[in-house]
Amino acid sequence: MKRRDFLKKSGIAAIAVSTFGFIRYDGEKFVGDCETTSDILGPFYRPDSPVRNSLLIEGEAGRQIELSGVVRHQDCKTPYRNAKVELWHCDGYGVYDNSSDDFRYRGTTYTNSDGSYSFQTILPIPYDVGDGTIRPAHFHMMISTEEYQPLVTQLYFSGDQHIESDPWAAAAKGRVLDVEELSNGSTRVHFPVNMAKTLSIEPSSIDKLTGEYIHEQNPESAVEFFKSNNKLWMKNEVHGEMFEYVGNNRFQYPGNPDAMYQYLHFEILPSGSVKLRMTLTDMDFNEHSSIYIKDA
Repeated sequence: MKRRDFLKKSGIAAIAVSTFGFIRYDGEKFVGDCETTSDILGPFYRPDSPVRNSLLIEGEAGRQIELSGVVRHQDCKTPYRNAKVELWHCDGYGVYDNSSDDFRYRGTTYTNSDGSYSFQTILPIPYDVGDGTIRPAHFHMMISTEEYQPLVTQLYFSGDQHIESDPWAAAAKGRVLDVEELSNGSTRVHFPVNMAKTLSIEPSSIDKLTGEYIHEQNPESAVEFFKSNNKLWMKNEVHGEMFEYVGNNRFQYPGNPDAMYQYLHFEILPSGSVKLRMTLTDMDFNEHSSIYIKDA
């Protein structure tokens, strides 16, 4: 499936998941002192990528680059040992591997005793999402630990001419990275990460929300939710998009740019059915809401 068609069918052209670091939720937004911010997750996340530090593929186009950094606890000082770090990105032609068993340009590693991690891969390129919009070159990352909320973020590279016109990249605090030129002709970027605890929800409560929801006015339209790592995910053709709980039966993507948001509000009805109101803004900041029902 072409990227443009997939984005249209997924119902979400760009998705953001949380802001992390030494933070708290103040009732309206996440705030903090040494935050590691998120960016759009997009529809191309795949779980269970191979454990490997090198994503290089012999004979493939692309300039070699090392991505390295340190994962720390929420005090922003203490290294976090054995944090799971997932990396994925497009190839040298702007294409993601969304289905092959090779998991091309996708990999998982774990931090060592001093919290450090590293990957060897290629520098991704900007690409057209299908309507003439150019996304800047970027890495996708997910960092997971036993103590903290998973961090999903995205990294950009200084000097990319497409950053200024991209609303998510333009707002990327601390995630537009300088690319260091090495003597062997390769390049290197460094990205430190600070983890944090945020609002949580009981796993049994998430279980009540999972399943298929049918559109109230269009029975042929449906969305499906599942639980993974005690988080609520909306299924798509690759894996899913993760939502964060922010209280009052509401889940959302709090990392979206200002005035852009998407949230889900669930209401458990006396019959045992669940009513879902899905609200989002489009690229012109127009608000849209849809109602879905899951039978008891």
